[in-house]
Amino acid sequence: MANVVVVGAQWGDEGKGKVVDIYTEHAQAVVRYQGGNNAGHTLVVGNEKTVLHLIPSGILHDGKKCIIGNGVVLDPAVFIQEIDNLKKKGYLRDDSQLVIDRNVHIIMPYHKKIDITRESKQSERRIGTTGRGIGPTYEDKAGRRGIRLCDLINDTIFVQKLREILPEKNFLLEHYFHEEPLSEQQILDEYRRYAERLSPYIGNTSQLLESCRLKGHNILFEGAQGSLLDVDHGTYPYVTSSSTLAGGACTGTGFGPRFIHEVIGISKAYVTRVGEGPFPTELSDDTGERIRKAGSEFGATTGRPRRTGWFDAVALREAVRTNGMTGLAITKLDVLDTFDAIRVCTAYSYQGQLLEEFPSDANILRHCKPVYEELDGWKCDISAARSYADLPPAAQRYLDKMQEISRCPIVLVSVGPRRDQTIQLRNPFHA
Repeated sequence: MANVVVVGAQWGDEGKGKVVDIYTEHAQAVVRYQGGNNAGHTLVVGNEKTVLHLIPSGILHDGKKCIIGNGVVLDPAVFIQEIDNLKKKGYLRDDSQLVIDRNVHIIMPYHKKIDITRESKQSERRIGTTGRGIGPTYEDKAGRRGIRLCDLINDTIFVQKLREILPEKNFLLEHYFHEEPLSEQQILDEYRRYAERLSPYIGNTSQLLESCRLKGHNILFEGAQGSLLDVDHGTYPYVTSSSTLAGGACTGTGFGPRFIHEVIGISKAYVTRVGEGPFPTELSDDTGERIRKAGSEFGATTGRPRRTGWFDAVALREAVRTNGMTGLAITKLDVLDTFDAIRVCTAYSYQGQLLEEFPSDANILRHCKPVYEELDGWKCDISAARSYADLPPAAQRYLDKMQEISRCPIVLVSVGPRRDQTIQLRNPFHA
């Protein structure tokens, strides 16, 4: 038995969906533990692409229990649409395969409206949110004003809570944002329909996972976003609103930390970032655009072009430490196939100082300049490689350098979007 947490090791969009999809073969349960539909995991099976925003990536495998933990915030409309789309493709034939924790917080219409209007007023202080209402929902959760799934399915409680909070939200919308107020009756009518659709999937994540553990089942925990977007340890305030680190797997599911065996960090062979915030190795030139086009770097959730940059070992070391990573999965190595030379950031320069550790203050990070080491490119197509030995020597040297300066061993290398375009060096479920 092994329980494995998969986390993003950068600013998100690292290819976690593919890695989770691969590791699902060895697990009996797959659990999403934080975030909302501001995340997008893209899976390619054969030539068919599936994008998931809430439902765990393991749903494409028959017989796997897929669970949405209490740490997630749920947009019912998006969740229901995902279910319908999966069923049209022939997946989720058995509804008992999917479980939502009864304590997930529900994204309401006022959350989305506040998110969008607040961001539009920020001008130079924009965070770069997706406008999905994630942040305002977590605000209400922390402020003990949230509506949970267990409240939604109890109509008496739902009506009571909505009537308590909606006047406050409408006052804010009308008198601060100068927006139209929301209709209580329209919300009630809409969300009562959602309650009916969601009811068959409700469960208790903590109890379910304990049952799995006692049966000796392997459990795979699927994080969203990336470590550098963690609300406590990321580049605050340019972060998401939840705990994206491996520790969030415990608080977001009610699973004890002593039962976690492996933490696998997913890192691209370069770096991307969506939205605002400091990005030391960002390439705002033809090289950055070349990486963007080769890697199809556009957001799975928003479609926004991602900012691109060379591999940043300083940021990765931060993610390795804060997550307690036991292994790295390197994705999109093939995107660098055509480069004559490839750069790796090994340290930062800040006001005449050499920084080898990631600064916790985003105001300092904004003024850090990357210190690069240059390696030779391999200048050939590696998409058919299925073992480390199949890779050209220059690609092997690049991976060896990544392991050395990140202080974490590589356990998987992705050389293309398909499942089979993967080199597995160590399986964390068989360690």
